[in-house]
Amino acid sequence: MKNLLGLVILGCILTSSVALAEPSLIVVFPQTNYQTSAQKIFFLGTAPPDGQVLINSKPITRSKAGHFSPSFPLQLGENLFTVRYHNQELKIKVIGLNASPELPQGVAFAKDSLTPAVDIARLPGEVICFSAIAPPNANVSVILANQTIALLPQPQQAQLPSNLAALTGQNQPHAQSSVGNYQGCTTMATAADLGKPQFQLTLDGKTITQPGSGKIEILSRAQLPVSEVTVESGVARTGPSTDHSRLTPLPKGTRATVTGREGEWLRLDYGAWINSKETRILPGAVPPQTIIRSVGYRQLPSATEIVFPLQVPVPVSVQQSEQTLALTLYNTTAQTDIIRLDDNPLINRLDWQQEAPGQVKYTFNLKKAQQWGYKLRYDGTTLVLALRHPPKIGNTRRKLLANFKIVLDPGHGGKESGASGPTGYLEKDVNLVVSKLLRDELVKRGATVVMTREDDKEVSLVERQAIISQEEPAIAISIHHNSLPDDGDAEKIKGFAAFWYQPQAHSLAIFLQTYVVKKLGKPSYGVFWDNLALTRPTAAPSVLLELGFMSNPDEFEQVVNPEEQKKMAKAIAQGITEWLRSVK
Repeated sequence: MKNLLGLVILGCILTSSVALAEPSLIVVFPQTNYQTSAQKIFFLGTAPPDGQVLINSKPITRSKAGHFSPSFPLQLGENLFTVRYHNQELKIKVIGLNASPELPQGVAFAKDSLTPAVDIARLPGEVICFSAIAPPNANVSVILANQTIALLPQPQQAQLPSNLAALTGQNQPHAQSSVGNYQGCTTMATAADLGKPQFQLTLDGKTITQPGSGKIEILSRAQLPVSEVTVESGVARTGPSTDHSRLTPLPKGTRATVTGREGEWLRLDYGAWINSKETRILPGAVPPQTIIRSVGYRQLPSATEIVFPLQVPVPVSVQQSEQTLALTLYNTTAQTDIIRLDDNPLINRLDWQQEAPGQVKYTFNLKKAQQWGYKLRYDGTTLVLALRHPPKIGNTRRKLLANFKIVLDPGHGGKESGASGPTGYLEKDVNLVVSKLLRDELVKRGATVVMTREDDKEVSLVERQAIISQEEPAIAISIHHNSLPDDGDAEKIKGFAAFWYQPQAHSLAIFLQTYVVKKLGKPSYGVFWDNLALTRPTAAPSVLLELGFMSNPDEFEQVVNPEEQKKMAKAIAQGITEWLRSVK
């Protein structure tokens, strides 16, 4: 999974003819001058198994084939490492970065510490907060629209690790010094363009003033702009950056009132944020509101389409759970007295409820727990929810996967090399080898298999998602091999892992993880809910599998072993077959 920039660093071979004849020492990661804020780092490489490899004069543990991935602590600044094998020697410099902002020297604000850092817009009465990093014992304030807001030193807060920490089991918060962290908030009652705040700092009798980099605007509630989603699937998030979690994507044509801005991000009236590049402003449009009366349906050969006639296309969200799918319409008021829904191969009953003013929730009670995918779209102002029927499968034990379509995605490809093993062997290559073996095993069982790539070519994540949406397979499987963040224990961590995002894929992820680990006697790395491009598709249950660790010296030997690759492909194929038997 981790993309170790796979430039192989060869040993600096001495000029003697004897030295030139020696086998090469290889260090794949880290490259010299590599920068990281981690407190330790692992070295990934190989050398012939005879003799010792020394790092800073200490012998390291290696696999039978000579691969290694020991970890070493890092200090802030330059960390020099010497890797030696016989007469070959490498010198690698790793630069340790300070994750915490540095306090400024003298009467000054820390670089890039003033917030808001971008233009923002808020509603009247909303809290607007400011922050700065400055020397201890300073007096810090902000002047905005003839108002002075004091910024006060803040008590210590816990610093949360990145999401990647969940992959190493080290995702606990730790205390962070709050020295020099000043914050304060205010509100503004009326609409106005307030311009840039002026930050002021006084220390030891000296005062400086520095403008903030972001302008502040208070919006008029009577003249809020209306946006429309212009892309096929607008990415809605919990906050104004890609660091924030995803919500249900908004279908093209969705309209919503803009209640706030932050940089290029728009806050929509139902609480989600969307990048302005995925929208357009509709001049003169009033805040979208709609009623809904009846709900219709049409039964197709492979899906049931539920039709929601609306006056305008409004924001929506979907929530799947055990044997139910709930659709919420925002800015919507029900005037519903009649809904027709005959006996259906998928839906047992449809319930609805006006949960709050402007918020109507439809709950589909399904006949079976396993869901097989859904799609959302607007046809003009009418919302269409397509719920896919269970796939038809073969009747014979040997051909259970007959008529069962699978999209198989060999991860990475082309310039996207993925992780690297200790020899420099790339993840993209082993992904393709195992995927082709898996394809052959699935075809033997009667399946129709669509590959996102069949050679070493670059296929974008968007293109891979589009293939799943267009092909509408029964399931989609993405094949990968794993690596670790810088501070991971590469010598110890190994195993098979399954990743899912949509609840409809949870059963498949759990089953395949359990089945393969037991069948092959592999260590279990775990099952993860993860917001990945190849787990997000809603058109079919989509699972990403990490078959083993490129960064673990012992497991890498299995990863590249042709016999082990065949066993892995066969186990996954049989696991899919057994899972289908369990849910059909």
